[in-house]
Formats: sequence, structure tokens, C-alpha cells
Amino acid sequence: MNDTKQLRIVSLLPSATEIVAALGLTEAIVGRSHECDYPPEIQNRPVCTEAQLDSHKTSGEIDADVLDLIQKALSIYKIKTDVLEQLQPTHIITQDQCDVCAVNFADVEKAVTQLTHSQPQVISLQPDLLADIWADIQRVADILEVESQPLLNQLQSRVAACQQKTQGLSERDRPNVACIEWTDPIMATGNWIPELVQLAGSNPLFGTAGEHSPYLEWEALLKADPEIIIIMPCGFGLERTRQETKSLENRPDWQTLQAVKNGKVFITDGNAYFNRPGPRLVDSLEILAEIIHPELFDFGYQGTGWENLSVPKVR
Repeated sequence: MNDTKQLRIVSLLPSATEIVAALGLTEAIVGRSHECDYPPEIQNRPVCTEAQLDSHKTSGEIDADVLDLIQKALSIYKIKTDVLEQLQPTHIITQDQCDVCAVNFADVEKAVTQLTHSQPQVISLQPDLLADIWADIQRVADILEVESQPLLNQLQSRVAACQQKTQGLSERDRPNVACIEWTDPIMATGNWIPELVQLAGSNPLFGTAGEHSPYLEWEALLKADPEIIIIMPCGFGLERTRQETKSLENRPDWQTLQAVKNGKVFITDGNAYFNRPGPRLVDSLEILAEIIHPELFDFGYQGTGWENLSVPKVR
């Protein structure tokens, strides 16, 4: 077993920070990315990255800036090598799943070669499905030499509890659901989200489990006419999601969608839940379950994890 007091972990990925903390190693986290904000007690750790984007711009402007950086072969994030040098980490955790979401593996490897006072082990996560997230938790625990089974058992039992309640539903009782990951341009959800939607007792209309999120034509959304629309923009909390959803509400045919007419459009805290492939994906499943099947589930996330867009917000 590692002496956890000797561990000095820098996490450059919010979901990795949550995994490390859930494994009982919060105190060993000595540095974080600018986006790592959970659990709250890690927010005083030194920040080791910064974005080359202005997150206060509109969704359309952010998307254009991302495409511009990618076309110029420039990184979206910058690693503060001087901060890493001072921290002398034993381990750095990053990802190789999405260059738009966080610092990529190649950039971290390059930064490590510039360090003179430490030679940290780089752990790179690449989750696409729920099973990959369990495997990532196991791998991080194995490398850091801590026990993972209690955490995995607890998370998997919560998934099983949801699945048990929905697996007996008839096809008629499984609504067609459109999950939206970006509002301008419109993107559907991919990766683990279609899998979560199915586990929650419904049919995902767009996106393929295990594959990156696809762009979605407005006409395709109108044609599919989903029974439920759930909006979960990457990196945005509830209030920002409410603002960005106005670009959809202002489209001329928005009011013709049955989900809109029936008050079945929901906004979520995508930043805290759906976009982070870590322990709180189980919370994300529970959020979907109580949105889609309120007659079966009530976990208490309404108002913090999700809101009904058709219900006026109480000030």
C-alpha cells in the first residue's frame, strides 16, 4: 500500500478530482485544474491550468472560438508548468477523451518533460461508457494503492436500484427523449448519456452510446418531435443553461414541439453532473429517472440538479 501521506496528486480533470476524493484521498490533492470545484474543500488548492477561451461569451461564440483554435492546431487549455514545478507532484491525472473538455494527454506529457524537481506518473482517463468509468475508478485506486470496492459497490448498487424499477416498463411507457449538450449550434449527447437515458427508462433519440456527441440539425429535432427534451450544456450550471436555452425558445417552430406544449422541457446542471464521467454520473442517472418517471422516483434533485423550463423560477 502507498503511504497516502507521501502522495502528492495534481488533478487536471474535474471528474478525476471527484474520483480521487471519493476514494478518500482529498488531502493528497495538492493541485487542480481551473475547472475543478468539487468537493468544495479542494477549491483552495493551487490552480495548474487556464483556458484560452472566454467562457462568458455566448454558446455560438464559444463554439466558433473552439473551432478556430482546433483549426490552428492550438491547445484550448494552458498548463502552468511553473506551478507544477513548485508542487512536485507524485501523480498527475488527466484525460485523453475530449480535447475540448480538459487538458489533453499530449500536453501533460510535454509539461512533465519540463519538470526538474519531480517525475510524476501521468494517469490518463478515457471513458466513453459507464463500464469505462468503473474501470477508471479501479485503475486510479490500483495505481494509488487504495481500496476501490466499497465505492464501486455503493455506486453500482444505486444504478441497479434504478434499473430494477425501470426494466419492467413496457415500450409504451418508455418516452422518446432528446438530450441536448449544446444549444448553438445544437448538439445532441453521446458517450455515456444515451446509456443513462435507457437505464432511466426511456429511449434516447439522438447520439450513440460510446461515441462523441453529434451535431443536430434543427429540422431533425422537429421531425423526431421528442416527448421529453432535457438540456445539459457542457460546463454550464442551471442559471447559465436557462440563459442559453433562449436561443432554442426563440426559434419559430419551438412552440410546435410536443415536449414544449406538454411542459416537458427540462434544464439541468450539466457542469456538476452529466458532463463529468466520475462518481456523480450516478446522481445524473437519478436526475434523469426522476425527470422521466416522477411516478417512480423522487431523489430530491429538483431545484438544484434540474428544473422544469415551463415552470416560472421563484425569485
